[in-house]
Amino acid sequence: MLARPQALTGPQTGALQRILTNIYLWMTGGLALTGVVSLGVASSPTLLRTFFSNPLIFFLLIGGELALVFYLSLRIQKMSPFAATVAFASYSALNGVTLAPLFLVYTGTSIAQVFFITAATFAGMSAYGYLTKRDLSRVGSIVGMALWGLIIASLVNIFLRSEGFSLIISYVGVLIFVGLTAYDTQILKQWATQIDPSDESVYVRFSIMGALKLYLDFINLFLFLLRIMGSRRD
Repeated sequence: MLARPQALTGPQTGALQRILTNIYLWMTGGLALTGVVSLGVASSPTLLRTFFSNPLIFFLLIGGELALVFYLSLRIQKMSPFAATVAFASYSALNGVTLAPLFLVYTGTSIAQVFFITAATFAGMSAYGYLTKRDLSRVGSIVGMALWGLIIASLVNIFLRSEGFSLIISYVGVLIFVGLTAYDTQILKQWATQIDPSDESVYVRFSIMGALKLYLDFINLFLFLLRIMGSRRD
């Protein structure tokens, strides 16, 4: 169980801030790469036909994303910093490919608006997770279980194709990833106190692992908010 955050001395605070800053920089870089790739693919009819005209290719892309996430999550402690960097960048780029159709479904203005709303929400909840003295492990357990329910409900709705049920799923998804953002920030803060920033290999791997956690929280929060607030093209 996550322990209650302890008070830190000056040097410890400096090391912690350095590690967490690096995590957010990696996350931001991943999001930027995803956005550039997504916009590039959406702007190219040739690439759109290549990736999305054949359903098999699309499912292979999704499978590749899942494989990279599981590989990074399970093997990152044994990977070299270079391999971890390549894997994270590859996942971010691949995610950009699979998200490209969003630019064809939603207006560019609404995507930008929802992105900034997501960024503000994420920043607020991440700040709360960092600053709060409350132990959020209970919140983490609840939203973790709720996430499995959300996945099952989303799979069921593939067959039901209910717009009303989809909207409910989206609202629940927002609540889950708002909670996960705060929880993941707090647990990364807790773990970061045990990291030696002078060990470059550990420092880079931990930064990438933390960036992946927060990246996934941000992307999922963005997607659920987009379903609720996004303006579709005519």
